[in-house]
Amino acid sequence: MKGSGLPTTCLMMFFLACHSNLANAFGFEDVARKASELAGKSYQEPQPAPDFLQTLEYSVYQGIRFKPEASLWRSGGSPFQIMMIPQGSFYAHAVKLHVIDSEGVKPVTYDKADFDYPTPELAKRVPADLGYAGFKLTFPFDRKNVQNQFLVFGGGSYFRAIGKGQQFGLSGRGISIDTGLPAGEEFPSFTEFWLERPAADSETMVVYGLLDGPSLTGAYRFVIQPGESTRIRVTAELFFRDDIQQLGLAPLTSMFYYGENTLRPRGEWRPQVHDSDGLLVHDGQSGEWLWRPLLNPSQLQLSFHQVGQLKGFGLMQRNQQFQQFQDSEARYDLRPSAWVQPAKDWGPGSVVLVEIPSGAETNDNVAAFWKPDQDVKQGESRRFEYDLAVGRPAVSSHPSGRAIHTFVGDGNRTGGGNEVGAYRFIVDFQGKQLSALGPEDAVVSQVSGGKGVEIIEHFVEYIPATDVWRLSILARPPEEEPLSLRGFLSLGSETLTETWTYSLPPATGLRAKSE
Repeated sequence: MKGSGLPTTCLMMFFLACHSNLANAFGFEDVARKASELAGKSYQEPQPAPDFLQTLEYSVYQGIRFKPEASLWRSGGSPFQIMMIPQGSFYAHAVKLHVIDSEGVKPVTYDKADFDYPTPELAKRVPADLGYAGFKLTFPFDRKNVQNQFLVFGGGSYFRAIGKGQQFGLSGRGISIDTGLPAGEEFPSFTEFWLERPAADSETMVVYGLLDGPSLTGAYRFVIQPGESTRIRVTAELFFRDDIQQLGLAPLTSMFYYGENTLRPRGEWRPQVHDSDGLLVHDGQSGEWLWRPLLNPSQLQLSFHQVGQLKGFGLMQRNQQFQQFQDSEARYDLRPSAWVQPAKDWGPGSVVLVEIPSGAETNDNVAAFWKPDQDVKQGESRRFEYDLAVGRPAVSSHPSGRAIHTFVGDGNRTGGGNEVGAYRFIVDFQGKQLSALGPEDAVVSQVSGGKGVEIIEHFVEYIPATDVWRLSILARPPEEEPLSLRGFLSLGSETLTETWTYSLPPATGLRAKSE
């Protein structure tokens, strides 16, 4: 503040006092009170958007554009600005928005003039009191006068984030309920948000959210810091209207159509199509890092990874090279990875991976979340906190050798073997410890199979051309049962890599009877 005449210490005290006033105006406990009171009432669905907006073709909906000059806080000097999302297509209802600043809590008033519309006819039909469906946060990643979208809250309890230089891909969610179960999934929604205005020089921002659904309500606080990796501290308190069979904490949702470990669909020229290529889990009790490449199965598949003490889990996009996708529009090589790290011990439970059959890249068919062992009962409440990092695969701080490629082929052909009914698995590992080793080092493979799996052979070799250590496995599955495998590399008593794990169900990919 040039020319203010105030000492630096006084300025700092001034800013701290302003932040204190903001905190006193409204906070997490206020949202928790609202959620608790709401849980004692019958669930009321949000007022839906008009039918003509819900049935818009997505290309037409995309033609409704928010005007950047109408962004919230654009004239106030804050590096953070807010762009609004219009209702329509799968954005099926409005959310209430409020701003928290030094003057208190104020509602954000809807203005249809904040948008450009693809046709005058559509603009005429939009009600003047429609309401916004959500919002997008922007921040100048590179230049102060250029705002970059980096976090979007819109649609159900979904939110999407990216790090610097990335494109949107996978999503986070406030909560998941009965995801993948036969009875069907429940989708609660954020219905109200409070946006805390940051100081002009702040690199963090706070958002509060109120969640509502048939089985629960919830209060959320998101402390957001954009950058090379966007980091979000999430605090949530849930209030249960009903028993829940499968509660999913810190859920992530993504898309896997096909990849290097699957067959390419007929007619597809691109080598791979996916937002994420694997699930990574860190067990703090055993110290194990587990890597599970994703599949597009022929039938719904749920995998439960029991963890002694969860240190973290995430859906990762390890393929980061353009030539691995060759898609100049979708740029799947720029899709982010996401890593969840509990702030405190969440107790016993499992990381659940849900893989849903999909015939197109437009479907989010993968979900991962933490399922506590403790039952969820009506009338209870539960509070949890975690850090979410979104960016390059390094957001997990993975210290050991990583499986960077998984290939699967017939075990009864040249290059695969001569075993009828068997399959060849090739896993390439890479990492700092491995790079320091040479062909003369006695690196060995440790491989095990699930019930009924016959492991015919396995071995490891160094591949100088790509500086990887290659694990090769030939295995035969039990009839009509999954082919489940685990493997890692070691040197003496030292484990060199994460544990690669795989499950190839019957009638999927190479095991499909039509092949």
